[in-house]
Amino acid sequence: MDIRKLATFVDLADTLNYTETASRLFTTQATISKQIKSLEVALDTVLVDRSHRAITLTAAGELVLPYAQQIVAAQKEMSEQLREQAAQLGMRLVIRAVPSISSYKGFNTIAAFTKQHPEVDLQFSEAETATLLPGLDHGDSDVIFTRLYDIQHSKYDVIIGESDHFVALLPKDHPLATAKSIPVSAIAHDQLLLLSESTGLYQPVVDMMAKAGVTPKVTYTGQRIDLIAGMVNRGMGVAIMMARSVDLEDYANVVAVPITPTVVSHLAFMRVHGKHSVASDLFWAFCEKRP
Repeated sequence: MDIRKLATFVDLADTLNYTETASRLFTTQATISKQIKSLEVALDTVLVDRSHRAITLTAAGELVLPYAQQIVAAQKEMSEQLREQAAQLGMRLVIRAVPSISSYKGFNTIAAFTKQHPEVDLQFSEAETATLLPGLDHGDSDVIFTRLYDIQHSKYDVIIGESDHFVALLPKDHPLATAKSIPVSAIAHDQLLLLSESTGLYQPVVDMMAKAGVTPKVTYTGQRIDLIAGMVNRGMGVAIMMARSVDLEDYANVVAVPITPTVVSHLAFMRVHGKHSVASDLFWAFCEKRP
């Protein structure tokens, strides 16, 4: 029996609301409904009374609930004990990465590592760029995947995976949309939509424009690449971001035009110099062997 379905049932018994449970479990209402029905099939009984607008548990649901709670609690405790054991054995690996990691090879590297080393307890999460290095220094993570503009970092081990460069995202009806490349000064008077300072991409854009002798007309800053791309798609302004960080397939009215002079960033795994856990060394060796 799938314990995740039991956990879903336990949460639904608490909320008695499919939408709220879906929100709490970071999924959709349809998925919650499907999991409950699948659990009912597995148990050969009806757990939820759906005959009224407000759902309730059936008598069978009330009977199953305390057993489900015990199983879910036991599974949670077991997982916590296993994580503690893995940490003691040096097999826990905490990796934090920039939110756009899925656009880069580093994401595939992590996925391949987990398949080859199932014995490693990987704790993987996204974090804003501005928090990654401080978190690494404070021991909150073993390894980070981040964006660098200067690859000289004497206190860290660094593996550069690939590079990226700034482009301008323009609506297709923009006068410069068909250009092969544009100087950053050419969009100085456009309404500029930028990623915020916490992403590590705001200040490099401002610095790039300052070197060109222009002051950007920034009308929006935010953390979501998809939202900014959507705003450009609707003709609300132009954006500057790294070329590979955005997939334009869903934005039919947007084109990406390279900016000159070219400003390059490097995507890299980093860790602090010194002695590391077994898991960290396994991951580092794995990365060094990757093409």
